[in-house]
Amino acid sequence: MAERIYITEDDDSIRELVTVALSAYSYEVESFVSAEDCLAATEKQVPDIFLFDIMLPGMDGVQAVKILRENEQTKNTPILMLTAKSAEIDKVFGLENGADDYLTKPFGIMELAARIKALLRRSGRSTSDSASDKITAGGITVNTSLREVSRDGRPIELTLKEYELLLYLLKNRARVVSREELLTKVWGIDFVGETRTLDMHIGTLRKKLSDDAENAHLIKTVRGVGYRFIGE
Repeated sequence: MAERIYITEDDDSIRELVTVALSAYSYEVESFVSAEDCLAATEKQVPDIFLFDIMLPGMDGVQAVKILRENEQTKNTPILMLTAKSAEIDKVFGLENGADDYLTKPFGIMELAARIKALLRRSGRSTSDSASDKITAGGITVNTSLREVSRDGRPIELTLKEYELLLYLLKNRARVVSREELLTKVWGIDFVGETRTLDMHIGTLRKKLSDDAENAHLIKTVRGVGYRFIGE
C-alpha cells in the first residue's frame, strides 16, 4: 500500500506542483489550503507523513504541529516543514515545536522526495524501499522508487528525460536499442521534432554519468542502429 502524505500549503502553484510530483512517486497525496482543513481530515484518517508550510491563513503551521504532537494518534507521525523563511531562528523554532525536518523554499522535487523517504524510513513507515527498486550496472545505480541516480554512491542530477532515457537503456542493456524505439518510448509515440534531440540528450547523459573517459562511454553508439548500455 502506498504511503499517504498530507500537504498543507496556501500557495496554489507550489501545492499543485508538489502534489503532482509526489503522486508520480506513487504516494497517495491529499492537499489542503489551511491547517484547520488538514487537522479535520486527520481526525478521519492519519497520514504517514505531514508537510506543512509555516505561513498559512488562520492557524500557522507551527501551531498545527504542536496540536499534532499533543494528539496520541499523531504524536509520532513524521512532519516536514516547508517555508520561505531561511533564518536560523525560524528553523530552530519549527524543530523545537515538534517538526522532524525543515526544507526552505525554493527546493528541488528530488530533494523533497529524498527527505520524505528518509523520514518515512526512520519512522518505520516506508513500504517501497526494497532491492527491486534499484537497478545497478557499471557503477551506476538508479533508485526507481525515489527517481534518484548515483555513481559509486555519489548523486547525479538528471533532467526528467535524461532519467527516463537512462532507465530505459539500463532495463534493456542486454540488447541494442534503436533510435526509433527510444524516441517512441521516452519522448512518446506522437513526438514531432528533430532526431538530434536524442543525440543531444545522450551527450549530456554521458557527461553526467562520469567525469572520466572510460565511464563516459557506458552508453555505446551502434552506428546506423542506436545505443546500448554496456556496463555490467
